[in-house]
Amino acid sequence: MPGHTENAITIAAPLDLVWEVTNDLENWPQLFSEYASVEILSREGNSTTFRLTMHPDDNGKVWSWVSERTTDREALSVRARRVETGPFEHMDIHWTYAPNKTGTTMHWTQDFAMKPQAPVDDQGMTDHINRNSRIQLELIRDKIEQRARELRGASVPAN
Repeated sequence: MPGHTENAITIAAPLDLVWEVTNDLENWPQLFSEYASVEILSREGNSTTFRLTMHPDDNGKVWSWVSERTTDREALSVRARRVETGPFEHMDIHWTYAPNKTGTTMHWTQDFAMKPQAPVDDQGMTDHINRNSRIQLELIRDKIEQRARELRGASVPAN
C-alpha cells in the first residue's frame, strides 16, 4: 500500500503572513531545520522548479532533489511533486491553508511510494515523515508567531 501522511498545525498569525513566509522558497533554509539550501531553477507563472538540499543525515549522506511547486493563492492551496524522485517512485504534496478564529491552520498531505531498492519501505517512510513533519510544523509555527509578534510590536506607535 502506498504511503500517505496528513499533518496540520494552527499558527497564531494572519493568513497573509503564513502564506507569505511558507511560500518564500528562497528562505526555506531559515524556516525548516532540515534544509541546507534551495536553488531556484525556473519560474513560470505560479510554478517554481527548484532543488532542495538537506543537511547531512546521521550517516553523513546529503539528500538532494528537484521539485516543482505550484501555488494557488485564491484556493489557498499549493501542490508539489518531486521531479527527481530519488528513492521515491513518486512524491506528491498538497498544502492547504485555512483562516480560523485563532490564526491560520496549515495542513500537509503527502502521497508517495518508495522504490523497491530504497533504504526504507512505504511504512518506514510514512513513520519518518509523520515524526519529522511534527517537528518542522512546530518550528514553522514558532518562527511565524514570533514574526507576527514583531510586526504587531512595530505597528504600535510609541508614547
